Amino acid sequence: MPDKYTAVWVSHSSMGDFIKCPRSYYLHNMYKDPRTGHKVSIVSPHMSLGVAVHEVLEGLADFPAESRMDRDLLALYESEWKKVTGKKGGFTSDEEEAEFKARGKVMLEKVAGDPRFLVNKCIKLPQDKMPCNFYLSEEHNIILNGLVDWIEYLPETDSLHIIDFKTGKREEVDGSLQLPIYLLLCDALHKKRKVTKASYWYLETDKLVEKELPDIDTARHEVLEVALKVKEARDEAKRDGVEKAFVCPAGAYNAETKEGGCMNCRPYELILL
Repeated sequence: MPDKYTAVWVSHSSMGDFIKCPRSYYLHNMYKDPRTGHKVSIVSPHMSLGVAVHEVLEGLADFPAESRMDRDLLALYESEWKKVTGKKGGFTSDEEEAEFKARGKVMLEKVAGDPRFLVNKCIKLPQDKMPCNFYLSEEHNIILNGLVDWIEYLPETDSLHIIDFKTGKREEVDGSLQLPIYLLLCDALHKKRKVTKASYWYLETDKLVEKELPDIDTARHEVLEVALKVKEARDEAKRDGVEKAFVCPAGAYNAETKEGGCMNCRPYELILL
């Protein structure tokens, strides 16, 4: 039987780290500060904005569809913003924080003006204290985990529409694993209905972009292919050491000259100095 405690857990963000730079994957997902035993995390204004807006919108799923939009989104946003304000949110000045906070306010004002599918029935995947998860491969002891931003129920087809909220300015590139992962999570954890539609909601421009869904076998193949590379690197690290297993494609960072590394791993390297 597979053992969840020794399994390799993968997600969209962790596999994204690995694809961009294996070294950043290690520093973000595996490395622990020897003094505290805690993992290292870097916050940024973009991340804090995303967290605050997502918390407001995703929290609406806890309320009945017919009264969901009775909530004061801006008041909820003010409450969530208190959790990311100042240095703990990665802001370097009051002016920078005010700029990002205003962006989120505008997004939520647009949502309140046209909530789209938020007024329709939705479903939530079952989860406990951990994010939603299932065995992507029992043979390789790999668990896929993640949280789907919103899952709309489509009564006309008795199926599901998965939506990802986007607070950044850039549009998601083709080939992203995010929707395939969402598809796999829904397929594994909600057996009753199938996903027939998927969209990105770019909140800053209020643009809803429907994306073509891969078939379930293709999605599983694409995600497992990356997950296996992560597992192989972790196994190699146990045999041959971290420096050989998790290498930055731009070359190793030199702490003395402060050269090398890439934009993904360098911020973590600077913390370790």
